Amino acid sequence: MESYSDHVSRVRAGYKEARERFAARLRQASDADVHRVPPGGGWSAAQIGWHVATVDAFFAAALSGASPAAKPLADGERARTWAEIVVTIPDRLEAGKRVQPPDVVKRDEVLASLAESERNLDAALAALSEARAADFAITHPVLGTVALGQVGEWATAHVIRHNAQAKRVLAEIAAT
Repeated sequence: MESYSDHVSRVRAGYKEARERFAARLRQASDADVHRVPPGGGWSAAQIGWHVATVDAFFAAALSGASPAAKPLADGERARTWAEIVVTIPDRLEAGKRVQPPDVVKRDEVLASLAESERNLDAALAALSEARAADFAITHPVLGTVALGQVGEWATAHVIRHNAQAKRVLAEIAAT
């Protein structure tokens, strides 16, 4: 069985790798393409990056205690494993208003926000005690209660999901 410290190290490494791939995609796209909204509507690749940075900043604040979003699990409530959570994630989710990007975002600002939120989330994951990871949770309107110990996997999956979205958006724009 994986120790808590090994688990955190693995999650941090996976998150860092996913974030590096996503930031590289945003850096490598042309300036025009990264800021264009796809012809069928939706977010530009830069807006997707803004969303990821904003969500990761929320995750970091919840993990560190800087935000009151994390609450103790109720007596007798069992934290679900990431495997149990991931099967409940629908193919499409509507982002909450607080994490919907503004109409205009600039790539350089997005990349700076992504780097800052990555540093903050990584530090929060590194400092997250095993007791807080198991005994505190945040509640999402679709996913329900998610223990803080699962937030690193959630953040990684979120980055991967939006990296794929940015890849589709940029391919769609290149095809027009």
